[in-house]
Amino acid sequence: MIRLVRILLAAGCVGIAAPALANDSIAGLGAGGIMLGRTDDIAMESENLFISMDEVKVDYIFRNQSDKDFETIVAFPMPDIDANPHEMPQLPDDASDNFLGFAVTVDGTPVKAELEQRAQAVGVDVTDLLKAQGLPVNPFAKPVYAALEKLPEDVAADWIDRGMILIDSYDEGSGWKNVRTPLWTLKSTYWWRTKFPAGKPVAVAHHYRPSVGASVGLNFYGGGAFHDPYPEYKQKYCIDKSFENAVVKAKDDKDGFPALSESRLQYVLTTGGNWALGTIGKFHLTVDKGDSKNLVSFCASGLKKTGPTRFELEATDYYPQRDLDILILTPSGAAN
Repeated sequence: MIRLVRILLAAGCVGIAAPALANDSIAGLGAGGIMLGRTDDIAMESENLFISMDEVKVDYIFRNQSDKDFETIVAFPMPDIDANPHEMPQLPDDASDNFLGFAVTVDGTPVKAELEQRAQAVGVDVTDLLKAQGLPVNPFAKPVYAALEKLPEDVAADWIDRGMILIDSYDEGSGWKNVRTPLWTLKSTYWWRTKFPAGKPVAVAHHYRPSVGASVGLNFYGGGAFHDPYPEYKQKYCIDKSFENAVVKAKDDKDGFPALSESRLQYVLTTGGNWALGTIGKFHLTVDKGDSKNLVSFCASGLKKTGPTRFELEATDYYPQRDLDILILTPSGAAN
């Protein structure tokens, strides 16, 4: 059994489009693979996982180890979207409920997955309250603010007490404004029924566009020194001395514009332990950093560089002990 340990991969840096100010930051959302309740019958024989800033692709082989056919619901939980007036999450397609462009096939045949969406505030389901007032459950949907302004005063007061909304006060240059602002969390899950015939393999594949957190400049380095939150970064992404040296070497330009920008990805890997035996029979991970000049750091063991931009891991009876957090640094101003 292989367990994750700290490791670093570093090579030199291409950037992604990002906000214009050096301290601007866009939050990324962690997604992962498909899941179902823990079972002793269905084993995950293999998982082939590919991760880049543009796409996540996963190919699985499952096998029903029992002597009876087994049909169950399989689910893909989308990452939670937390409404926050001060931080906008990165949504590849913010106009769609399927904001990651999720698609799935079973034995090569496309599957139409059902979508369940619920809203929560302070851990309490408030979906029905939103729908009763004609509001979408997605807090970043375009009609939300206009609909909130039309709420009756007693309803708005109740929603403030429930932690569903707040009054955001700000001055945009033409005087102070008080705006009803969403605070609820959107929880979305795609699900479908899959039959696992006794003793036979079932191939499931899915892909989606990742939500990539981004910052112009570095949150953890500036003025020639590492600073908070660098200790958290170092632990989360397993940064070592060679990566640090590469960061120091990348000088800001003559106008003081930062030489490097951050991209952050998360893949929820621990759901792989919900299948029979709690391990993945054969696990293959490929991380592509996008350009040979990019810097990349994340935690894994047994990793090998297999190309100018690719790093791969192969393991047997793999135990997904922790989720996968990936830090990619790119030259500021370059196109992704």
